[in-house]
Amino acid sequence: MIWESVIGWLTAPAFEAFGTPTTWAELLGFATGFVNVFLLVRRHILNWPVGILNVLLLMVVFWQYGLYADAGLQLVYVVLGGYGWWLWKYGDEPGAELVVRDTTRREWAGLALAGGVLTCALWLFLDRLTGSTVPLADAITTALSLVATYGQTRKLIQSWWLWIAADLIYIPLYAYKDLWLTALLYVAFLALCVLGLYVWRSARREAVTVR
Repeated sequence: MIWESVIGWLTAPAFEAFGTPTTWAELLGFATGFVNVFLLVRRHILNWPVGILNVLLLMVVFWQYGLYADAGLQLVYVVLGGYGWWLWKYGDEPGAELVVRDTTRREWAGLALAGGVLTCALWLFLDRLTGSTVPLADAITTALSLVATYGQTRKLIQSWWLWIAADLIYIPLYAYKDLWLTALLYVAFLALCVLGLYVWRSARREAVTVR
């Protein structure tokens, strides 16, 4: 079947990095991931379709390496990507453009509660029902990534801090799993997240000054 051929090609080695085979899915995930975050920093709406392609590629990579929560997370990202794409295009109210803004206390409380519940639930699930060798780290990064992505669908500036925290865990996690190219990608993500935080803060200040 065509689908099986595509998956076979994506999971085949493209080259070796640090003595470990790097698949085509990981290589293409590296490229689309970098473009996705670069567009997000610039607040360009095309970050969402590129991001959807990126997470589908990474889903293949994570499942292959036993990062089951991260693999399942990519399907949720597809839904969030569609939501973010629609929200950035049409706004959260008819005729109202979505603007970059700070996270409110109420939103912080909601994100913290959601993140805590997700972490605990995923940790128990991965530890007891899957063969994951890194259940806690996988659960924490999954929860952080979900709440960070939701924050970015709403253009919340502090969502970049959540991504920075996730990336600081992702980098050693992927290195431990011998996903060296993906680990390097997340080093680049970390730098882009710091840049994104600066750029979005600047955009917020400029918007306030104009008003």
